[in-house]
Amino acid sequence: MNFPTFLTLLRILVIPLLVAIYYLPLESKYLICAGIFGAAALTDWLDGFLARRWNQMTPFGAFLDPVADKLMVAVALGVLIEAYANWWLTLPALVIIGREIVISALREWMAEIGKSANVAVSWIGKVKTTFQMLSIFLLLLAPPGQLISWAGIAMLYVAALLTLWSMYNYLLAAKPYLLPKTDQ
Repeated sequence: MNFPTFLTLLRILVIPLLVAIYYLPLESKYLICAGIFGAAALTDWLDGFLARRWNQMTPFGAFLDPVADKLMVAVALGVLIEAYANWWLTLPALVIIGREIVISALREWMAEIGKSANVAVSWIGKVKTTFQMLSIFLLLLAPPGQLISWAGIAMLYVAALLTLWSMYNYLLAAKPYLLPKTDQ
């Protein structure tokens, strides 16, 4: 266990805390939850940075990092879907969650056939993640209906569009292996 992996594990461990606080009858719950999510988003960047800088990259850390990221995003979006209870937040949230499932399965399958480099993280994925994290942070920061939550929804739509674009790119890269041409 090294420090970058500890940060990754910490991201997973704070998920139940975020959910519990979101449902408490506290006026400050929005600020606390946004703070928890914001800190988790920063550790998503920090753990990878430190692992590379300190040469502490491990197979377990490489496996756990995207799992922690996807769990935190999916749970936060699930809480927000329930809190907002409307289609204009639910639609982009489900696009993002669905894409994560599809791309995770695609990456696993491509790794099994020895072609994982074909579906490595791209710059568009990094931009998508930035918009996604910022939008969720804003949505957690205030109750539904506040001006900041509308900004969060707008950013969530940008993240969803980038999500579809990156998914298309990944599927296009995998197409020769998913749908090989056959000689008839």
